[in-house]
Parts: sequence; structure tokens; C-alpha cells
Amino acid sequence: MQTVQHILEQHQVSDSLTSAILAVLDASKDISHLLQKGAMAGVLGSAEHENVQGETQKKLDVISNDCLKDVLKACPAVAGIASEEEDLPVPANESGEFLVIFDPLDGSSNIDINVTVGTIFSILPHSGGNAAEEAPYLQSGRKQLAAGYVLYGPSTMLVMTTGKGVNIFTLDPSSQEFVLTESDVAITPTTKEFAINMSNQRFWAEPVKQYVADMLQGEEGPLEKRYNMRWIAAMVAEVHRIINRGGIFMYPWDSRDPAKPGKLRLMYEGNPMSFIVEQAGGLSTNADINIMDIQPEHIHQRVPVILGSKQEVETALNYHKA
Repeated sequence: MQTVQHILEQHQVSDSLTSAILAVLDASKDISHLLQKGAMAGVLGSAEHENVQGETQKKLDVISNDCLKDVLKACPAVAGIASEEEDLPVPANESGEFLVIFDPLDGSSNIDINVTVGTIFSILPHSGGNAAEEAPYLQSGRKQLAAGYVLYGPSTMLVMTTGKGVNIFTLDPSSQEFVLTESDVAITPTTKEFAINMSNQRFWAEPVKQYVADMLQGEEGPLEKRYNMRWIAAMVAEVHRIINRGGIFMYPWDSRDPAKPGKLRLMYEGNPMSFIVEQAGGLSTNADINIMDIQPEHIHQRVPVILGSKQEVETALNYHKA
């Protein structure tokens, strides 16, 4: 039985980075436990206030954020943290080597109906500067040392990379260890599945409208194959499906608020998921350049996202180049 720690040792990950990763996982086990108890733990429903994104927080958004924050601040290897739920970064340990960025509970609109949610995390080097300010965190996705997500579904699973491929672990309820269940995951390069919120169709840019319209024509259309559509409204679940059986996920720019480049956050969602997808042989783009090549300007920056099976993402990009 190989645990996360065994795999990190095999990949020669430093003890300090290992401790930062394990701290995230310790918090995720607590979150998993609370989700399993659900209404019995009093964690369902709204917290009745908004986060920095202008979104109404769920109780478990706040609880998950506090859990991760407390565990990471107690880890000596962590210099600072940035959360999707916090206005500003939070300093941790002055001598820490790493900055940890996270979305504590992705897909939290699904909590009250008992549908899949997850925690997304990214770890960057701390190269100096005040960890209470944004500047040290504004590193491109190429600088990530580790990224992963914990999926809270019928079983609790961890999908993670440290730049040496992607491994999947499952939380053993008895030992409370994340046990390796699939190694060196590879995303199939072709697909017949796509995931997009079709209710926003009228707001999309023309290349996205045309691409989706052509997919919907099936075998008789220019793409010459029948597609199935999926939509779970949680990026962790959408990416997990792609990791396991291929597909393309899109949350493109739309015209409802033209000043916003997209809905998803570059630092908390775009970069870590792109790192995972690329390490599994897939592709991730904002419809112009690779997401991990974007130089962040602020920690809550938004970005359009197209990611998944490499050949299908390239097909989508061709519509933008036409």
C-alpha cells in the first residue's frame, strides 16, 4: 500500500514541501468528515454574507476556509496563504519556504443537494517579500511546485502533481491515509464529451457559439462525431471526469460583464487545474495562450478556461483563429 508520503519520497520531494502538502491533506480530511455528516453537523445552508468575489458564502465555505487557514498557518514550511474566500493574503511563518493558494470548497452551490464538491490547491515558492501582500503570490502557473484537488464524492479522492505526472489517491476511511489507486494518469487525446453551461450560450463570443453549434450537429456536422454534454457545476468534478475518461471543459468569456475576462479565478482554479491537466497530457488555454503562461496582475484575477483532451482543445482553438 503506497500513501502520498511514499510517492513524494519516490519523487524526491523535499521534506518541507511534503509537510506543506500533508498540511493541506490534513485539513481536507476534516472537511470530508464534515461533509459526510452533512445536516447532522449543522454545516449546510448559507452563511448570509458575501466573499470578496461578491458570492454568497455557504456555511461550509467559511468552515473549510478556516480549517485550511488554521492548519497551514501552523505548518512551519508555509510563509503565507491566499484563499478565494479572503480579500487579502494571510501571512503564516516568516521563515516559510512556500505560498499556498486554495479554493477551499469549489462547487459549493452543490453542498445542500449532496452533489460533488472539492478543494483545489496550488503551492508556489516564496522568494521573498511580505506574505501579507499580493506581490509575492503573483507568479505564473509555470512556477507551481505542486497542485492538486481533493474530490468529496462517494469516496474522497486526491488528484495531485508535483511536476512528475499525475497520481490519484483514495482516502481509506479506516486508516485515514490517502492510498495510491492510480499512477501516471493520461488523458485520452480525443473525446466525444463536452462540458459547458449552455444557459449562457447567448452571451458567448462567436467562435464558442459556432464550435458548440457544430458539436451539436453530431455525425452530420463538420466535426463528424456525436458528442454528449455533461455539466455538474463544480470544476473539480468536471476535471475529474476528464482525467478519467477524457473530454473538454469550457467556461469562456461572455458579454454579461465585458470588463471581466472570465468567471473562474486564475490563481485558485485556472493555474492548478492547468498544471494537473498538462501533466496528464492534456491542454489548457484561455483561447489565446496557455493559462500557465499568463502573468498574474492580482490574486483574484479571472480568466476564460478551455481545457481537457489535447486534440479537442486544439479543435476549439482553431475556431478562435479562423
